[in-house]
Amino acid sequence: MKLRLCLRTCLLVVLLAVLVSAANSPQLAAIPAAVQKFVDNETVAGAVTLVARNGEVMSVAAVGFVDLAAKKPMREDNLFWIASMTKPMTAVAVLMLQDEGKLSVNDPVEKYLPEFKGQMLLAARTNGQVILKKTRPITLHDLLTHTSGLNAEAPEVGRDLTLAERTLAYALQPLQFEPGSKWQYSNPGINTLGRIVEVVAQQPYAEFMEKRILKPLGMKDTTFWPTASQARRIAKSYAPGENNKGLAETNIFFVRGELGDHHRTALPAGGLFSTARDVAKFYQMMLNGGAANGKIYLKPETAKLMTTTQSGDIKTGFTEGMSWGLGFQVVKEPTGVTAMLSPGTFGHGGAYGTQSWGDPKAQTIYILMIQRAKMQNGDASGIRQAFQEAAAATVRN
Repeated sequence: MKLRLCLRTCLLVVLLAVLVSAANSPQLAAIPAAVQKFVDNETVAGAVTLVARNGEVMSVAAVGFVDLAAKKPMREDNLFWIASMTKPMTAVAVLMLQDEGKLSVNDPVEKYLPEFKGQMLLAARTNGQVILKKTRPITLHDLLTHTSGLNAEAPEVGRDLTLAERTLAYALQPLQFEPGSKWQYSNPGINTLGRIVEVVAQQPYAEFMEKRILKPLGMKDTTFWPTASQARRIAKSYAPGENNKGLAETNIFFVRGELGDHHRTALPAGGLFSTARDVAKFYQMMLNGGAANGKIYLKPETAKLMTTTQSGDIKTGFTEGMSWGLGFQVVKEPTGVTAMLSPGTFGHGGAYGTQSWGDPKAQTIYILMIQRAKMQNGDASGIRQAFQEAAAATVRN
């Protein structure tokens, strides 16, 4: 018994030494160093990066400040508004219901939301008149690939509209183009999918997400409504200062009132707050073919479907060489900011510059967490490219 205990202790010591050595390796140090440059030149206040490979987290690093005025250092466990990185998680909820035989992505939206029945297409505007014509019904597949033509936001009414109210407003607007004919990024489309989850699952969208995805995956710091404790860990958001000099604190534009106020609608298109480690858990599940910790979230063929091109030859995305899966962007031809990634890498960015990508060939996850408003194009940002280049180089060594 004593010999066995001694051997276990020795193994733990050796393992710890290996982990410490890896954490202090020059290769891993290059990752935060690459991002630190963007703190130094005041592009961002701070950042958290995470790189995982073959199911193991290789590097988590925090640089800069969570609060510039207070000079409070960024920490690995800080929360960020991940904005549109919510979209793939919503898509997983939809495909889970397909796996259960409760819906099909090829179904028309009007099957679940009758208000979309008879929706028209905006054909032209002539002499102040709007000319409409009939079109085919939009499908869940159209919504998942942003090819539905649905792109009119709900009106401002002085309060947060429920998902049911939002989707009714979307349905009353004409489509911008023939469904399936082109790509146009659509927050209303993903919000509509969230409403379909509510109708099919017969429970609130946020409750489904919490019980079926976030909690089982151990994403304890991923939420639509941060608690008081979590709110204290949220990185402050910054935008360019006056005359584009330095950084000025800004707000999260869709939040009115307290962060933890449950009266604010949980937005399927971009309402979640999270941490780097939590987001990595979601991407590891997808790299595993829809499984994690002995639990099946998606059938392997479903996870594959979601993370391979479903948009055909339609030009999509915010950078060259991209395509669209079901809820995920997919790298079709690596180039520029994606040059270091393998074809088939899937992921999504967020409005304030956050990025999350899973490379199935290299079995690598790249997570970049920042809170930088008014970026011209977060998907094509210099900080994203510098981070991924440093991380990919580390993975290859």
